[in-house]
Amino acid sequence: MEEFIEKDGKKLRFGYTTGSCAAAAAKAAAWMLLTGQKKETISLITPKGVALTLPVLDITMEETRVSCAIRKDSGDDPDVTNGALVYAEVTAKEAPGIAIDGGFGVGRVTKKGLDQSVGSAAINSIPRQMIRENLEEILALTDQKCGLSVVISVPEGEKLAKQTFNPRLGIEGGISILGTTGIVEPMSEKALVDTIRVELNQRKANGDEYVLLTPGNYGCDFIRAGLALNPEQAVQSSNFIGATLDICRELGFRGALLVGHIGKLVKLAGGMMNTHSKYGDCRMELLAAHAGAAGLPPEKIGEILECVACDDALRILKDAGCFEKTLAGLTEKVLFHLRHRAGEDMEVGTILFSKEYGLLAQSDNAMELIEKLTKGK
Repeated sequence: MEEFIEKDGKKLRFGYTTGSCAAAAAKAAAWMLLTGQKKETISLITPKGVALTLPVLDITMEETRVSCAIRKDSGDDPDVTNGALVYAEVTAKEAPGIAIDGGFGVGRVTKKGLDQSVGSAAINSIPRQMIRENLEEILALTDQKCGLSVVISVPEGEKLAKQTFNPRLGIEGGISILGTTGIVEPMSEKALVDTIRVELNQRKANGDEYVLLTPGNYGCDFIRAGLALNPEQAVQSSNFIGATLDICRELGFRGALLVGHIGKLVKLAGGMMNTHSKYGDCRMELLAAHAGAAGLPPEKIGEILECVACDDALRILKDAGCFEKTLAGLTEKVLFHLRHRAGEDMEVGTILFSKEYGLLAQSDNAMELIEKLTKGK
């Protein structure tokens, strides 16, 4: 694709989804099957309205079946499926209609709460719709009354899936065929939030009423070592803590416990619900303000403001005897903003830690929430 978006002063190229690849490969294969003519490029319109013309690769034409592939292009988005070949094998059937299934390298759904039912190929609703509409277009163009069966496969899919959330979500054997617009927007925050939504939706569908949240790998390590819990129980929110709480509330969770490194969660004390550094870095200002309220002398407050890492600031607090009081006030403010975002119907709690000092502080309800999280598990 030659469409671009401007982000942070950089010109970034759009790509197209595995769903677009699957639909394009299926359309090309159907055309070749029903006309007997080789097709080296194929055009389609994505749900976003963007027209794609894509090279058709690795064509195998037989009398009763045709197989071909489209190479995934993620543009400037760091997608693990970039460059993977998405194949479609199309055969005719007597009964009218379009039958869609997944082959090698396309995952199978094994748990409730995902876009497709248990046992189905992990080809999501919009890609299925794209495949169906494009095959119906070919049937109309060739004036054929038969039905078509299409099997989507991704030879590298099983290997690639290990780098995705699929194993955690209960999708086994390969990647998912995804995409709601057909287009990949570079470094899309929406795509990341959508992934969080999928995982939370699955937890809710499996009957969970309380959810454990953490921004990332540091939190998972502490959950295992510091809380003796299974880190796979946690849903990773990345920087999107506010958006994650919004989804939890929307799905009707009764409670959420947020466990995170102080370098991330300190920003919540200032009401920052997206903690990415591009939205601001107020860590030392917040720590200094709470340290001052806890009685830290002005010259030490100045030292904290010069720190670049939270552990350095914590060391100053330790030496000055203001450690516990500062962290108590900070945690109270974090909890205030979490409760404000979560609303009255959902209980929230938090645990703060650092890599150097371990457990720093926790809300009064943290242990009670852990009991509710682990009940029956």
